Amino acid sequence: MASPAAPPPPVPAGAPGLRATNAGSDGPGRGTVLLMSVAVGLCVAGNYYAQPLLDTIARDLSLPSATASLVVTAAQVGYALGLALVLPLSDLLERRRLVCGLTLATAFSLALTAGAPNAFLLLTGTALTGLLSVTAQVLVPFAADLAAPHRRGRIVGTVMSGLVLGMLLARTASGALAAVGGWRTVYWAAAVAMLALTAALRRVLPRHRGAAGLRYAGLLRSTVRLLVEEPVLRTRAVIGMLAFACFSVLWTAVAFLLSGPGYGWSGGQIGLLGLAGAAGAVAAQLAGRLADRGRTALTTGAGALLLLVSWGLLALGAHHLVALLAGVVLLDLAHQGVHISNQSLIYALRPQARGRVTSAYMTCYFAGGAVGSALVGVVHSLAGWYGVCVLGAVPALLLLLVWLAGIPRLRRWWRRQHRLQELWAVANAAVMASALLLLVALAVRLS
Repeated sequence: MASPAAPPPPVPAGAPGLRATNAGSDGPGRGTVLLMSVAVGLCVAGNYYAQPLLDTIARDLSLPSATASLVVTAAQVGYALGLALVLPLSDLLERRRLVCGLTLATAFSLALTAGAPNAFLLLTGTALTGLLSVTAQVLVPFAADLAAPHRRGRIVGTVMSGLVLGMLLARTASGALAAVGGWRTVYWAAAVAMLALTAALRRVLPRHRGAAGLRYAGLLRSTVRLLVEEPVLRTRAVIGMLAFACFSVLWTAVAFLLSGPGYGWSGGQIGLLGLAGAAGAVAAQLAGRLADRGRTALTTGAGALLLLVSWGLLALGAHHLVALLAGVVLLDLAHQGVHISNQSLIYALRPQARGRVTSAYMTCYFAGGAVGSALVGVVHSLAGWYGVCVLGAVPALLLLLVWLAGIPRLRRWWRRQHRLQELWAVANAAVMASALLLLVALAVRLS
């Protein structure tokens, strides 16, 4: 009788493709998932602390308002660079070490901002914090990698709920801390929190190395190729871009409405509106559970329709606070439902390339938000709050059309409607011509 085969030698921790040995068959434990959710919230919050404090910062450093507003721009530019250049590293490096290194560096960038004596160091610290805040997007695919397939949507939804809360509550928390100890207190407290978070992550997170097998330049090239090679990623990137454009239009424009003559709210009161938007965390949990049951198409369609409906409520919110709050809650619920559905689908595409998949998706997603927020100022100055509501409804309508185009039965029917396709082409040409004329009119008006 042949002797039994010797067991294979143990694979060292951190070897390529290794899953954490302390993660059971269902993936990481509840405590680990909760810590990752808190970490994601704290990392992304660094981009939003300054928004309610710009006037205070400008007075303290004797800066013109235009210079102070560059703090938000610096964070956005830093975040965009991080998505493109830092996030793909999660497919190459050992994940726990990368996450802890990024959170430790974030603590120092926040401290640099807290102690900044002039605009240069303030903007430098803010840009670095924005760059490093992509740690949140490293942690989300990390959680997806650790999760068992049948629980992946639920775990990603839980971690993403931390991101939602971090985005929406950062403004409220920074306003409260600044009222107690000044704007620098906000950044000192955030720096200490990131140091404590680094220690906790170092202790709790398992080791997990990416398996890309590429050099850094090849890693960046392969990120672009993923968009070319994966139709699901392309479609979901467009859907995410349109959904985040709706979200960004609302949260960029709502301060204009609430601080205007109709409401006359203070900055602190406006910051409290983020508490209503925190309902999106509930949608993240629900969408994750539906994704585990294979209901991503249903969740996306419902989210697209609710986004469109929410802008009707927000238009009524120009004079009715209840309608405004209902629109905010509905829009955040719908946006998060669509976003979690997108992530559940794209993370199933190439498990060995989740960092690069996330980088490609989030770069498109962020571009939609940037375009939406950039158009708000022009549209609001020309058409007021109702113009903003039309602006927000346009990407919601486009998202609904993209979703409908993805239904196989409707797609087959559309291919047989040659006359309708001709009319659609004419309509597209008319829309493009109208958009061009609008841009020319805006250029003439602004010149």
